[in-house]
Amino acid sequence: MKGRIAHYTQLPFEVPQNWSWTTLGKIGKWQSGSTPNRLNKDYYNGNIPWLKTGDLNDGYITHIPEYITEKALNETSVKLNPTGSVLIAMYGATIGKIGILTFPATTNQACCACEVFKGIDREFIFLFLLSHREEFIKMGGGGAQPNISKEKIINTYIPLPPFTEQQRIINAVNKIFAQLDTIMESL
Repeated sequence: MKGRIAHYTQLPFEVPQNWSWTTLGKIGKWQSGSTPNRLNKDYYNGNIPWLKTGDLNDGYITHIPEYITEKALNETSVKLNPTGSVLIAMYGATIGKIGILTFPATTNQACCACEVFKGIDREFIFLFLLSHREEFIKMGGGGAQPNISKEKIINTYIPLPPFTEQQRIINAVNKIFAQLDTIMESL
């Protein structure tokens, strides 16, 4: 089975021989965030960035306006995500919004973070999530507050090329985005 892993069934398409099918759950460590109790004033206005999904910008995250304390990190289920983590909003008006952390940060429970494993380019995962936003929104259903779970995210299939091919794809996409930016600025 060229470019396939035998235990996966109903794959969307055939991939080149040196690529493989996997799931998002196998390319990194995924975890959702938490909101420390707002009534506990000792948990807020500290020095640890705390991202809400409204802070996601479909790019690199360079600023987060809200902070929590070490006490909140130590006493609640909040987790610190390392620099380079890829984030995706799981529900509400921001469902499918994404970002990449440029510094360690925590997130609220509406956000899922991926600490990408070695050999996987975080920008490749970012672009994959960006390209699949509509699919994630459809997965969320049509209720008052669409919702995609961490399980739906980590069970999503991804065609994974070798690392050098990931980088070639990233460079090609970024070149096209730069051209689009130039066109938009000239309008």
